[in-house]
Amino acid sequence: STPSNSSAASDVYKRQTLACIWINGGYITMVYVFLADGFELIEALAPVDMLRRAKIGVMTVGIGGSVITASCGVSVTCDISDKAFRFKNVDAIVLPGGMPGTKNLEKSPVVQDAIDKAAERNTLICAICAAPSILGHKGLLNEKEAICFPGFEQELTGATISKKHVVCDGDFITAKGAGVAVDFGLEIVCQLEGREMAANVRKTIQCP
Repeated sequence: STPSNSSAASDVYKRQTLACIWINGGYITMVYVFLADGFELIEALAPVDMLRRAKIGVMTVGIGGSVITASCGVSVTCDISDKAFRFKNVDAIVLPGGMPGTKNLEKSPVVQDAIDKAAERNTLICAICAAPSILGHKGLLNEKEAICFPGFEQELTGATISKKHVVCDGDFITAKGAGVAVDFGLEIVCQLEGREMAANVRKTIQCP
């Protein structure tokens, strides 16, 4: 018989929990990348690639389903849907940009709740391109140095707009756009696993 949606979600959640807590007797750093229809493909998958190269646990979370379509028309099958996501053993969350992907992320109660919990627990929050505007609207970038896609600066309420393409201030990493998606991913690696790991990944992909 076909399992019910709730049963399937429960099974996925069990796999998610077991996968992220103990591997070879040790805790695995876990990152969740939220994807909504209209997301910018490279801003999502370049960080996923960098994280996996660094042996960091990472799962993509589909907003509204498991198959999400990027702004360029490419469909991505996510590891889990938003119905299966639980904020447990989360070391970082990632918000790709793109339109209307950013707006669809901001409309999601699951994404909003994840941001709130991450902020409360001093969990790393990473956003690129237009997505830092979501954090700005919530007042989370007040008195922080941050960057975004040109034209969205006014949405970063209270932030000091950085001249850098990728910037980390406290528990927040923000980046300008798709052209720095690899550097964005490497900065996440740096903050979670250290500069040496980030440098090693950069070297292996022949990135200057």
